[in-house]
Amino acid sequence: QVRLVESGGGSVQAGESLTLSCAVNLYTYSSYCMAWFRQTPGKEREGVATVYPYGRDPSYADSVKGRFAISLESARDTLYLRMDSLKPEDTAMYYCAADLEDADYCLWRFQNGKSHIESWGKGTLVTISS
Repeated sequence: QVRLVESGGGSVQAGESLTLSCAVNLYTYSSYCMAWFRQTPGKEREGVATVYPYGRDPSYADSVKGRFAISLESARDTLYLRMDSLKPEDTAMYYCAADLEDADYCLWRFQNGKSHIESWGKGTLVTISS
């Protein structure tokens, strides 16, 4: 069973930075693509960033490209999301997740809103003020 615990959220000013962490308890997480999603009230959850197994080939939503960086630290079983130049529109609850289908096609699923996520953590709240 996948157990995900997000942390690192908070309230900051526009232009500042935050780094989110996700503790991942997977007995074979190395087989899965990992991703960060976010959601605001009344809106669907959207993919922010994803990475292939072993932290390869990160990919980002256009809205965060150049500002956010996803990384996977194997030794600590931790997925990170470094967020720079934050904007008020980045305000959301952020979730990490594992796509539990064939990793070869996880980028396509991520880009098309079809990631196979079986469980979600509680998320971590990010609030950006202008």
